[in-house]
Amino acid sequence: VQLQASGGGLVQAGGRLKLSCATSRRAANYMAWFRQAPGKEREFVAAIKWGGNTYYADSVKGRFTISRDDARTTVYLQMNSLKAEDTAVYYCAARLRTGWGTYVGDSDYDYWGQGTQVTVSS
Repeated sequence: VQLQASGGGLVQAGGRLKLSCATSRRAANYMAWFRQAPGKEREFVAAIKWGGNTYYADSVKGRFTISRDDARTTVYLQMNSLKAEDTAVYYCAARLRTGWGTYVGDSDYDYWGQGTQVTVSS
């Protein structure tokens, strides 16, 4: 499975961006976004099961929305009310394994995109 993330850029605090992640196959059961800020470990941001269930990190809840298209080939991350602390490289990830858990760790996902830079100026 190949993942292609896009949509990053430079935005002022309070602004918005929408990230996209295109997949090469419909095989994933879960898709997620992670991010890694300079000097920090990669952290979970949001995830969606293809059935539609979503969950978010507390730090982005109410500001970010994860969604997917009906063809199950693209997942989006709408980011509103951006803050300087949202600055990071954002990665999309795909999980092919089935399960009933809440998957928020790197090892829970099988494939990763290349990352897209989001910079929020204060």
